[in-house]
Amino acid sequence: MNDFDFLHGTWQVANRRLTAPLAEPAGDTWEEFPGLAVVRPLFGGAGNIDEIDFPTLGRQGLTLRLYDHAAKEWTIHWSDSRTGRLDPPMAGRFTGDRGDFYGDDHYDGRPIRVHFVWQRLGPDTARWEQEFSADGGRSWELNWTMDLTRTADGAAA
Repeated sequence: MNDFDFLHGTWQVANRRLTAPLAEPAGDTWEEFPGLAVVRPLFGGAGNIDEIDFPTLGRQGLTLRLYDHAAKEWTIHWSDSRTGRLDPPMAGRFTGDRGDFYGDDHYDGRPIRVHFVWQRLGPDTARWEQEFSADGGRSWELNWTMDLTRTADGAAA
């Protein structure tokens, strides 16, 4: 249940996001922007909450991660300051230093599958990736990456 303990602390975040996910024909234009995330533990490691500021976009995000003891898996819930609502959760677990999480959502009015990948790359680095599938998971399009680097004053909480 302590899979996300590595994430506690303060992080500089280098974001890279596809500007037109699931475009036909496939898009290949990416935008890059900074972020600053602060992650705090909840429930003795069975949860955490992070707030991320995207200063150049003028908005913030919030992630709530909770460990379901019965299912032995995590749920990840995202909210954005533009909407003020929780998006549908992603659910999954870690195997070693990699966590895979899946869920259903909608993008541009159509149903999609979403896949999050969390990777522990060391005590001061981590990576998050997001992929969308419009065909039920037969194919995936990577559309957002976050490369996290712990700040000098961002020791794990």
